[in-house]
Amino acid sequence: MKKPSASNQTSAQINRRQFLYYSAIAASAAAMTGPALAKSRRRSANEKLNVAVVGSGGKGSSDTDDVAKLGENIVALCDVDQNTLDARTTLNPKPNQKSYPNAKKYRDYRKMLEAMEKQIDAVIVATPDHIHAPASIMAMKMGKHVYCQKPLTHSVYEARRMREVAAKYKVATQMGNQGSAGNGLRRAVEVIQAGAIGQVRQLHVWSNRPSWPQGIDRPGQTDPVPSTLDWELWLGPAPFRPYVKDTYHPFKWRGWQDFGTGALGDMACHTVNMPFRGLKLGFPTSIEAETTGINKETYAKSSKIKFEFPARKGMVPVSFWWYDGKPDASDTFRPHPYLTADIVASRGELPGSGCLLVGDKGRIFSPDDYGSQFFIRMNDEKELKGSQDHDALRNIPQSIPRSPGHYKEWVNACKGGPAAYSNFDIAAYLTEIILLGCVAMRVGKKLDWDGPRMRAKNSPEAAQYVHRKYRKGYSV
Repeated sequence: MKKPSASNQTSAQINRRQFLYYSAIAASAAAMTGPALAKSRRRSANEKLNVAVVGSGGKGSSDTDDVAKLGENIVALCDVDQNTLDARTTLNPKPNQKSYPNAKKYRDYRKMLEAMEKQIDAVIVATPDHIHAPASIMAMKMGKHVYCQKPLTHSVYEARRMREVAAKYKVATQMGNQGSAGNGLRRAVEVIQAGAIGQVRQLHVWSNRPSWPQGIDRPGQTDPVPSTLDWELWLGPAPFRPYVKDTYHPFKWRGWQDFGTGALGDMACHTVNMPFRGLKLGFPTSIEAETTGINKETYAKSSKIKFEFPARKGMVPVSFWWYDGKPDASDTFRPHPYLTADIVASRGELPGSGCLLVGDKGRIFSPDDYGSQFFIRMNDEKELKGSQDHDALRNIPQSIPRSPGHYKEWVNACKGGPAAYSNFDIAAYLTEIILLGCVAMRVGKKLDWDGPRMRAKNSPEAAQYVHRKYRKGYSV
């Protein structure tokens, strides 16, 4: 047998170290500490942050308001839709609507960051998925702290880059999966890692999304672009396509492969967050997708995706199934009924979304998107019990600090405090793993995955979905 060369041995050692390193990040509450902030950008706890916002409507609106409620200064707002921008800066807002009349207004986030570089400390990015990484990375390279909505990126490669850039520039970061701050999610992680249900060999997570169009082709018509919308800026790094009314902007972009990441990308950063942390998931070794309705333009109407994870330190291999869309008569797009009989018995029906961990000694079930509550049943028990009521959990100590609030975590981190629980060090890794499901759906066959190298060993064609091309003027 031929002996490996020294260079090949070194490469194998590096890849092994990378795998263990990423796994350790996902495993530990120590991820809260994150990278140390650069001294030049530390602020005292009493000093206000000057915050700029990219994407002022939709989720960006509530993100902005929640940070402003903490006493921080919103100094600039950017949106490609002038109507949205004007509504957020009017002197006389509508009832129950907050506005920022003193904030400077921009349409192009690149111009805003260049013009405001010396006047801002932090940036909120709440755009469609395809803008997340270009805007966030530009801001981080300027030394700005970044809060970015989920999914953190549009592609696997971008997730890796977000993590690398955040670490290099030592900025405070956070992804917008609000459940990370919940006591329920953190308690579930403690319970899983304490071995309450034994070794977990199966994970099932399901969602009733998409609630937006998927499984459709691109329209053949072209409509006039509204005078208030900058369509070129809305497209950003994505390939050009004609504007079509009520098709992409303002909300229906999620299902289009050039702009969104489908039901999986939209929801899994919420619903898989708790088990990802609790099970210390490293890179998967394979990903395989079964879908209905997928084409070259939009994601599937329904999908079932299987991820296989190898053994991690102290944990056995685990199979993870993701399900979305509407269940069919054969239950293809939901866990098999024998797995969920106790859930149906206790609730009358299977919830539209949920997370089920099946261990050697018992099972944990969370019935919501954020992991805010969970139920447990040991193998010798007949019914699920709430986590507050089960005797098996009473002696499991608290090991993860509790949150002062989702947005407060990020603000504190910007001022030199501990890193947010969903900082990019771990959020980008979660996103990278989740988006492999999108790659598997688009390729249409089982992928044998090399995590450290970000490549499918059996599918060169997957590379185009791992690392997309950008239009001129955009990069990561």
